[in-house]
Amino acid sequence: MSAFISDAQISLDFTMNQASANSLQEMRDIIKRFPGPDEEAMERAMVHESILTKPSGALGHLETLNQWFCAWQGRHPPRLERPRVAVFAGNHGVTRHQISAFSADVTQQMVANFRSGGAAVNQLCKRYDAELRVYEMALDHSTNDFTESPALSEAECASAMAYGMMAVEDGVDVICIGEMGIGNTTSAAALSCALFGGAPQDWTGTGTGIDKTALERKVEVVSKGVALHRSHLDDPLECLRRLGGHELAAISGAVTAARIGKVPVILDGYVATAAAAVLHKIDSTALDHCIVGHLSAEPAHSMLLDFLGKAPLLDLNMRLGEASGAVMALAILKGAVACHTGMASFKEANVNEKL
Repeated sequence: MSAFISDAQISLDFTMNQASANSLQEMRDIIKRFPGPDEEAMERAMVHESILTKPSGALGHLETLNQWFCAWQGRHPPRLERPRVAVFAGNHGVTRHQISAFSADVTQQMVANFRSGGAAVNQLCKRYDAELRVYEMALDHSTNDFTESPALSEAECASAMAYGMMAVEDGVDVICIGEMGIGNTTSAAALSCALFGGAPQDWTGTGTGIDKTALERKVEVVSKGVALHRSHLDDPLECLRRLGGHELAAISGAVTAARIGKVPVILDGYVATAAAAVLHKIDSTALDHCIVGHLSAEPAHSMLLDFLGKAPLLDLNMRLGEASGAVMALAILKGAVACHTGMASFKEANVNEKL
């Protein structure tokens, strides 16, 4: 049965108190020492696929999904009994520039909707038997306006990353990562522009459905933010703290903890991918344990995926966030694992193999 657990009771102050002056440097060092895939588990998956009652390669991408899943779980057969959906919620100071169709209050209101079971992600988690956890991150304390100062202090960024790491607990088999935060597509655009270059307007889309005038303001906000912090943008974690937000930093932390804990990751849309891209800029292999669940209708998501060298599993013209696309991709992964672990071999089924 799907579960909703609000982690509002876990105070961000808990991890704030753990943050030291060199926490971001420690995080850099952790990322650079990421463990690699389990080649033996992947090989065993490939061998097992070859004896199942089907032509070689007939399940296409489902087969490569299984190999990826085994490699990063570090086991064969794979286990998919406890999928977790982690949605990180945070507020952004740049919303004062009217760059969203909704006010910042909607972040808290949507968290309440998650709690009462009324959001799209609730329905998807029920349907695909996934545990939903929503991590509220200082919703009464938005980030600073990044057109005037860094969005987060070093301690705030480090503590948000540490907070995100707590989402990866023992026993979780795969984690779907999403977000909720009015204004966070603006942060995602500024962060992506800082990490990969290009024109701010190329990274900036309509988000929740803003009109042309609001989009022009949004592009200007992204431009001002990137220009203000330009001298610090050679460091990916500085890009994150200066242009990101509590929930984006938490996503980076969750992806980090998942790699260490051998938990494969399904990323949701543009914002989640932008947050994870910070790790890619530190180490180009840092997201090998991640797949991207779907291609967001936010135009810059496709460009970002090109930089990361990743293809989305689904393209459903979605732009909701809240891990909805990641959960749809989880359904595909569940099907892949079910075929891999449940199908009979040629010998077991008394079926003749290919001549």
